[in-house]
Amino acid sequence: MLNTVTRAGRRVPSFSPCALAVAGVLGLVCGRPAHAQTDAGGDSSLALGSVEIVGKKIGPLATRSVLSSVDILGAGLLRDLQVKSAWELFSRAPGVMLTAFGQGNESGKLSFRGFNGEGEVNAVKLLVDGVPSNDNGGGMPLIGAVLPLEIQQIEVVRGTNDPRYGLHTIAGNANIVTRADGNYGEARLAYGSFDTRQVQLVKGIEDGNWSQNYVFGYQDAGGYREHSRSDATTFAGKWFYSADDGRLRVGLSARHAEGNAQEPGYLTAADARDNPTASYKYAQSDGANRQLNQLSLHLDSELAAQLSLSAKAYMNTIRDQRWLRFSPAASQQERAIDETHYGFLGTLAYRPHTAALGGLKGFSIEGGVSAERQHDRSPRYNTVDQVRVSTARDQRFTFDTAGAYVQAVIKPVESLKLVPGFRIDKIDGSFSDPSKGVAYPIQDYGLIKQPKFSVVYSPSPRASLYANWGRSFQVGAGAAYQSNLNTLRPSLNDGWESGLKLTPRDWIDGRVALWEQRATDEVKRRLNDPSGDSENVGATRRRGVDVQLNVRPDQRSSVWLAYSRQRAKIDRPDPAAPATINNEIDHVPRHVYTAGVDFQATPALKLSAWGNGQGNYYLSTANTGGKFGGFVLLNASAKYQLSPAVALELQLKNLANRYYEYVWINDQTRHAPGDGRAAYLSANVTF
Repeated sequence: MLNTVTRAGRRVPSFSPCALAVAGVLGLVCGRPAHAQTDAGGDSSLALGSVEIVGKKIGPLATRSVLSSVDILGAGLLRDLQVKSAWELFSRAPGVMLTAFGQGNESGKLSFRGFNGEGEVNAVKLLVDGVPSNDNGGGMPLIGAVLPLEIQQIEVVRGTNDPRYGLHTIAGNANIVTRADGNYGEARLAYGSFDTRQVQLVKGIEDGNWSQNYVFGYQDAGGYREHSRSDATTFAGKWFYSADDGRLRVGLSARHAEGNAQEPGYLTAADARDNPTASYKYAQSDGANRQLNQLSLHLDSELAAQLSLSAKAYMNTIRDQRWLRFSPAASQQERAIDETHYGFLGTLAYRPHTAALGGLKGFSIEGGVSAERQHDRSPRYNTVDQVRVSTARDQRFTFDTAGAYVQAVIKPVESLKLVPGFRIDKIDGSFSDPSKGVAYPIQDYGLIKQPKFSVVYSPSPRASLYANWGRSFQVGAGAAYQSNLNTLRPSLNDGWESGLKLTPRDWIDGRVALWEQRATDEVKRRLNDPSGDSENVGATRRRGVDVQLNVRPDQRSSVWLAYSRQRAKIDRPDPAAPATINNEIDHVPRHVYTAGVDFQATPALKLSAWGNGQGNYYLSTANTGGKFGGFVLLNASAKYQLSPAVALELQLKNLANRYYEYVWINDQTRHAPGDGRAAYLSANVTF
């Protein structure tokens, strides 16, 4: 394991919210994975990997208009990656931290902007084709219903200034956009280490006004550790109709996934080092099964000249049954999740002709509404070898959210863009637990108001200075209901960012940004508490620096790197834990980075190398007992195009065979070693 030492007392510098970052561009570097493309002037986004950026005159305003840290990952960067679950694809995304639990269906999670992936505070809104896809607590099980081969691009928005979404958008959002329309067929067959077998198949059929898109995936793997075999099956389909004049598009999207997995459990520190593939005897009946469904209806229409409507109605279901035992002294638990979400999103965008703007160089305005109703159950049982012995809880609740927003893009002069926005959200619902004989109404949060504002100044097409400020919010998942023990208010997160995006030459671009986010009364879930309740962390502050660079010295090679320096600390602690003042928030490393290089050695042979890493972190807000979790992982691949329709690829993961681990603590530190060196051979076939 490669540990990164953080010197005592060393902190991320303090920045003024008014500061605009000034950065120099580094010299010529060889290499790359994927074209990092830019859009001349007017936004602060960066794109990596064969992304086609097209200005749209209908539909919602482009994500790039959000003017935050927007990164667009293209298909060429994602579809060939050998992963167990789609959350691992975010290893290519700048500033994103991955938390690898390594426990069957609970394999891992993504997070960013100084929030951890523990599940205590889930700060990232997940969307699939614009459809909200988090569970009640903000977790991301539905990401397991997406395959790499079907992805068109991933849009990552970091920060607090995006008004389009409310619940779970504490630090930003990630939208996985899948293929639509077109005539294509593609299959990927892979076999490799740990008896891994994988099949992905996608097919697109377009005929006249109708288009169909189909997805099938199957994976079976023995796992690096003992007692970690898993299998997963995925189906998805889209059926869309487009009018002859292109002013109307309606369709249906459906996806289903099932997964069954053993869980190897956690090891002591000594056993994890001495025998990382082991699984204790008491964990041999641990495991899980999961069923995921998403059904959505889509409508895009040009109602009149320059006036566009976009609407989505959806239903998500999450069924999860999991058995786990953390130590020989504890009993086995059965944790069940049974959630059904119904929702709607609608946006109306108006883009008037420039001639009608009375001197303005550009103007557009967008408004939207959203609503979601959840019917959820979260029972837990004490079990012996998956046989129920007693009921620990039987929580049942509804959780209703409704919101509305408006944002405008104003260009008083060609080089200046202003983006004011405002969002409100309202939460309602009810809670009961028949096993405890209790029932509570939801806390009355009132209207949660979230102002936003962004500005970008482009003195030339090759440089953009930008700044933004916004407010997002958090409500506790377990503490969202009124009781005698908890009267927690919503946590308000005020964040700012300022930065500079440069494209000094066509072959190089980059971005540097300073950011900060402060939260009032931050709430975290008590993950191993049978009550499912939450507690107040206190007032928190997260701040950092993001640096990104993409270089394309020629048509054959390119290189990219991204580095984020961050710190998350408690400014004003909960009165029940006064000693935590100025302490770091648990499981948040001081730095996160990723880098890689692609080289087209011959017209048929492409060589790639990439890696990602992070620093160490404390295991609790007490900041005692040392730091854990730092790593650097290196990967490489060689892809050879046998014919226009067939390509073979060899992919090596954890090339240096580094030891790395996920660690948490209860009575002692609990360790889940990550996979050792692995090799995978795949065949990619187009038809």
